[in-house]
Amino acid sequence: MAKWTAYPYDTAEYQRDAATLKKHWARLHTGDAEPWPKDTAVQAAWALFHAGHFQQAVEAGLKAGGAGITVANKAQAIHANYLEKSEKNKLALFLEVAERAAAQQVEEPGNANAHYWQAYALGRYSQGISVAKALSQGLGSKVKTALETAIKLQPKHADAHIALGAFHAEVIDKVGKLLGKTQGADASTGLKMFREALKLNPTSAIAMVEYANGLVMLEGDKKMAEAEQLYADAAGAEAQDAMERLDVEMAKAELED
Repeated sequence: MAKWTAYPYDTAEYQRDAATLKKHWARLHTGDAEPWPKDTAVQAAWALFHAGHFQQAVEAGLKAGGAGITVANKAQAIHANYLEKSEKNKLALFLEVAERAAAQQVEEPGNANAHYWQAYALGRYSQGISVAKALSQGLGSKVKTALETAIKLQPKHADAHIALGAFHAEVIDKVGKLLGKTQGADASTGLKMFREALKLNPTSAIAMVEYANGLVMLEGDKKMAEAEQLYADAAGAEAQDAMERLDVEMAKAELED
């Protein structure tokens, strides 16, 4: 594995041993509803992830196997989305996550995050190649089905609600309401998903950011003030780990533009 871009911020406050990680687990995993792992090797992989050591978290997660696959998928997807500079490498990383998650579904069909990380990776890959092109390849229905399955398996999966809201918004924004309907995209469903995500995870910076983006895509300029307030709230959120810090910094950068 080639050396990945290093995490750009100080992570001292996010370094946690297993006992401290367990204490903070519920808050750190409000978004993905991942259960506390019994395997100490998987716990160690998660500690690496939360501290921003994404490449090591992938390696440790894959080595641990089982629940460690989820750590690996999350760490690789987050790295690809926020830190990978090469578009070609980014797309390859997303496809690798999608393939691993699909294999994980076969082994554990009841694992909500196996479905979620496949959807997340394919969704980001679709944005990279263009949403219209991805829809023509049938990726839209794969993303939608995987997210709906994740929510059915774990109704409190806030991140899956965010991603499903983003699916509806992105499709309508890129191909219009009429064509969007053929892909199962619906504006009111999208907005409902965003609201539900924020109800499940009210302090989530990424939920605020994605909701803001979705509002503008679906409702236009009349929702700009509300969207800007959501961005401001996201920029002021208190990050509890390396991933959340990336979300907050993204919101800050958006406000400065």
